[in-house]
Amino acid sequence: MPTLTAEAPAKLNLTLDVLGRRDDGYHDLCMVMQSVALSDLITLTLGGGGPLRVKTNLSFLPNNEKNLAAAAVLAFQRETGRDAGGVSIAIDKHIPVCAGMGGGSSDAAAVLRALNGALETGLAPLDLARLGEGVGSDVPYCVLGGTALAQGRGEVLTPLSPLPRCLVVVCKPPFSISTPELFRAVDGVRLRCRPDTAGVLSALEAGDLEGVARRMYNVFEDVLPPRQGAEVRAIRGELVQQGALGACMSGTGPTVFGLFRDWDQAEAAREVLGRTYRDVWLTETV
Repeated sequence: MPTLTAEAPAKLNLTLDVLGRRDDGYHDLCMVMQSVALSDLITLTLGGGGPLRVKTNLSFLPNNEKNLAAAAVLAFQRETGRDAGGVSIAIDKHIPVCAGMGGGSSDAAAVLRALNGALETGLAPLDLARLGEGVGSDVPYCVLGGTALAQGRGEVLTPLSPLPRCLVVVCKPPFSISTPELFRAVDGVRLRCRPDTAGVLSALEAGDLEGVARRMYNVFEDVLPPRQGAEVRAIRGELVQQGALGACMSGTGPTVFGLFRDWDQAEAAREVLGRTYRDVWLTETV
């Protein structure tokens, strides 16, 4: 039985704008996305017969088709007509769960890429991304990775000039935030600020890391519940105080990240935040 391994990198939102609610109940989004080296490790065993199985190092995660990695297998087999003859998936989770970093979506994307290679279906990256649309809104981006503009529900993708390589300090405070509640909150207010998406795209084209960092913005920060909002702002402020070129919340949070050029400053920021928070990582863009 062939065994495959694949890395599933986390994603960060350099910008996130909500443009409005759609007739289908989803929202039109405009986001600049970036992959980082913090990754889950996926191991697939094909051809074992029997039912689709998933196991992870986190006991509370689903081990059936409710897990996006398993849903990706089913979608791949349905859309391509190729049967892997029974699939077992083992996921070693390192990306924090319910953190706005696309961990489940990246796991699903890694499964799609691995199956595409192992079963020699020859799908081009954009075709594989389209296949992932039915699995989850962030899956198409996670299939492609790198630096990209994501529009629509997140499935309309435009590759961008890569963000200059830099260090990233990531901090997840010990609470979760309801995504549906945040979207309802956005629907009920007039947003005061929006990301300068055009400015970010120009800065990326120019290779201007500082220009990107100072324009990072996420509209969901404006509608966080008061206690969570205060903590997110405090983490963001600490990152900047420690030398981050810019800091922002990713996705619907609560993870906050900062971009750094200097290793010593990044390590100092990781250490300072680590005195208060358990979930702090020092990683880099990919």
